[in-house]
Amino acid sequence: MLVIRREGFEQRYGGLRYQVRNSYTVRNERREEVRDWHFDPGQNVWPDSARGWYFDWLGERVSSPVRYLIHTDGRVGVEDGSNVFVEIAPSVQALIESHALIDMVSTWDRADTGDMDSFALAQKLECLVEIPEASGRTIRWRVSATVAVMAFQNWSSEEPRRWRAFVWSRGEVGRRQVGAAIVPTAAQPLPRATG
Repeated sequence: MLVIRREGFEQRYGGLRYQVRNSYTVRNERREEVRDWHFDPGQNVWPDSARGWYFDWLGERVSSPVRYLIHTDGRVGVEDGSNVFVEIAPSVQALIESHALIDMVSTWDRADTGDMDSFALAQKLECLVEIPEASGRTIRWRVSATVAVMAFQNWSSEEPRRWRAFVWSRGEVGRRQVGAAIVPTAAQPLPRATG
């Protein structure tokens, strides 16, 4: 299974390269960045203590505290120095779809959630449609014409993995919708880390 999955990954995605645009706001200042992703398999393989195997691939081309992994069951993950496979997407295709959505909303305004519980804010936003092609057990995308939410579990082997969210708005309607959700959320304390 390991050989089949690695060869399949190399045949389908090997050599794939693209850039993902992203924007965010810090203290009312909009910032933009572009990240390169390279889909070349690495040389390392590990047995999964639960079942199957996983192998490394290049991933995001930045200095990072994680190694990017593909599991033989198709999931995409990272390893944060713990020798544990940490799922970040249900499949390579879902990861690519998620990147496409991040790039799409890069021209929108990302909410500066500061010390607020971003996941609690995301849960208050209604009338959004889930995007199943970019969603799974550890990441969920919901969008409308004026608001987009990417909720995700932290990329950490520490349990329980905390949920966070990025929230984008477009135009005055989107800003009002997010602003209305921020007011009650800002009054809530951040969840405490456990472990």
